[in-house]
Amino acid sequence: MPFTDPRRLMVSTGIFLTLLLASTSPFDSDLVRFSAVVLAHGERPIHAQSHPNAQSPRVGGPESPPRDVAANADVQAAQRLFTAWLEGQMLSRHLPGIAIGVVADQELVWAKGFGHADAANKVAMTPQTKFRMASHSKLFTATAIMQLRERGLLRLDDPVSKYLPWFAVTLAEEDDPPITIEELLTHSSGLPREAGAHWTTFEFPTSEQLRKLMAERRAPYSPEVRWKYSNLAYSIAGMVVEAVSGKPWADYVQQHIYQPLGMTSSSVDKNVAGLAVGYGRLMLDNTRSTTPFIDARGMAAATGITSTVEDMAKFVSAQFRKGKMGGQQILSTGSLREMHRIRMLENNWTQGNAIGFAVRRERDKVFVSHGGSYPGYQTNTLLQLDGKVGVIVLTNADDSNPGGIATQLMNTVGEAVATAQAGPSPKLTWDPSWSRFAGLYRGRGGESQVIEMNQRLVIINPSAANLDNPIRLEPIGNGQFRYAANAGGGPVGEIVRFVEENGRVVRMITGDSYVERVR
Repeated sequence: MPFTDPRRLMVSTGIFLTLLLASTSPFDSDLVRFSAVVLAHGERPIHAQSHPNAQSPRVGGPESPPRDVAANADVQAAQRLFTAWLEGQMLSRHLPGIAIGVVADQELVWAKGFGHADAANKVAMTPQTKFRMASHSKLFTATAIMQLRERGLLRLDDPVSKYLPWFAVTLAEEDDPPITIEELLTHSSGLPREAGAHWTTFEFPTSEQLRKLMAERRAPYSPEVRWKYSNLAYSIAGMVVEAVSGKPWADYVQQHIYQPLGMTSSSVDKNVAGLAVGYGRLMLDNTRSTTPFIDARGMAAATGITSTVEDMAKFVSAQFRKGKMGGQQILSTGSLREMHRIRMLENNWTQGNAIGFAVRRERDKVFVSHGGSYPGYQTNTLLQLDGKVGVIVLTNADDSNPGGIATQLMNTVGEAVATAQAGPSPKLTWDPSWSRFAGLYRGRGGESQVIEMNQRLVIINPSAANLDNPIRLEPIGNGQFRYAANAGGGPVGEIVRFVEENGRVVRMITGDSYVERVR
């Protein structure tokens, strides 16, 4: 189909150019030309293929009747909006291919491939295309550690040396405590980032080589001093999994994560069929080098996994489940909460690390995520836990910026999915008789005033310096309310009720405390 002028105008309008990453390709390889001139000669610039079956394949987990999120008009409109933007990005930046997915709780509601998995041979990108997932591997290592802890086989505060007696590193300070398992998982161990020059040579160390080099390593920081990303730390964590489970890390992941979730297209450090060709950054002559298959060897636990959009959707859905560990419930509710809760803040306090996951807050929402970068591949998975929405972006180029694409996917399709999944907000019926609760109440700690707003009640401290955060009284029935507040210092979430005598309100009970009405 010719690439007509109106089409060119639509794609080019509203393009937000993204800075290209300045990575290098230190190896000889074939060059593939990505040129707009070719497109102008009539070749369709973007090949897009939706999920070949239904648009909402079930990805596993408890059976509950889902809303028809995929068919929602706003969700489909957001898909068209994002598609137009992404096509513009790919055209302007000459990106080879991208596969994306959007998960609503236990449903993969949208999965699509753009461009090519192999540009030279015109192999289309699809949701089944395989990618080197790079640092997504850390999520599987963290999950394995949490599973072993649930089975009572280790503790997060155990010293690493308890399970790896050979583990010895020169600490930053003489009186530093031993490095713990949790510190490996939260990037707070202070260990060096890498285990050598493997990102330059692409010769990753074996497990035995890792053991030997540890005695030569010196920690730049003491444990718990600051957030410091470390591939070396997660490689060591993978060795802990092996020591405790008695299985090679890859075998453990296959048996305890891939198989229960049905991730049949995922593997560890195998040059499998269906793997997208990886490309280097775009050069000035519009060419990209191709990357060979690179074995992560002893660092597989940090960067060795291969997967697809459809398989990663199953892992994302597992993050939203509740229950005891077993079967498709690969971790209990409590362990999942721990994995998602921030443990170590970056020094600027804007983001940090949970167990495995990165965590950041934007306005009123908290996101957990992980990215990955491997020669020829960049990937990102972003979850909004409260909305039970996840987005997956997998790319086969060194300069694709999948984190930025994932953010736009979440802000468009993800937001529409969250709204459709939640359904209409329940409308609270105002009872005019609740006006009688408005008044001034006094206790030992001071005064509280209940104010009637427009068919709602709030509580303020009349002597406070401002009115920034009034307490909201949310009706729950039978003349009772729930104490709702932005901060957790008060009895947030507890029940508020009023005592009446002789037809007059005389007391307000909040949780276990009470104040008397004075007027």
